[in-house]
Amino acid sequence: MEVGAVVFDAYGTLFDIDALAPQCESLWPGKGKAFVDLWRAKQLQYSWLRSLMASYVDFDVITAEAMVGACKVLDLPCDVSHIRSFLKIIRTLQAFPEVPALLKALGGRKRVILSNGSPAMLEATVGNNGLSGEIDLILSADTVQVYKPDPRVYQLVVDKLAIEKERIAFVSSNGWDACGAKRFGFWVSWVNRMRSPLDELGVVPDQILSSLAELPGYL
Repeated sequence: MEVGAVVFDAYGTLFDIDALAPQCESLWPGKGKAFVDLWRAKQLQYSWLRSLMASYVDFDVITAEAMVGACKVLDLPCDVSHIRSFLKIIRTLQAFPEVPALLKALGGRKRVILSNGSPAMLEATVGNNGLSGEIDLILSADTVQVYKPDPRVYQLVVDKLAIEKERIAFVSSNGWDACGAKRFGFWVSWVNRMRSPLDELGVVPDQILSSLAELPGYL
């Protein structure tokens, strides 16, 4: 297969969600990691539920709602200042160490981000990591007002690039996202850093990697 474009999920794939924990310690001492783990689970859950309910809101709103929900469960303080501080922290999310070299190595192909994140969130995070020159296109689920793994989100790449979906390599660290992209018809690499079992969703990614650094060898 000749790969015409490499499409990356953003959060957890290019950018390290777990790295938020130390910064969240300043907001909730001793609870930073517990908060991040629960917030992320609720962020995903809320995106799926809102998609099923046809009740779309911007991903910034979902991020804040998930933050409030996590704080309620963990009995943590959560006022307007906490929400504003956390939304700023999100935009400083750091890329995994191997990302800059990987993107440079793929420079001969279209390098695309396809994320549930809002355009403002994604552009800020890419820019703060100095990666604007290494990403050719940022696509957000906000365009179709529904969240991955809805097929309409993956279709954005096909429509924008005018490349057959079988020639698009999709890369995600989220198993549910990898399965959704494979069901859609992309060639899929699942970056399974934690060596987690694959979800039972009736599809299997084409490649399972332990790090993004392994990706060029498969393309």
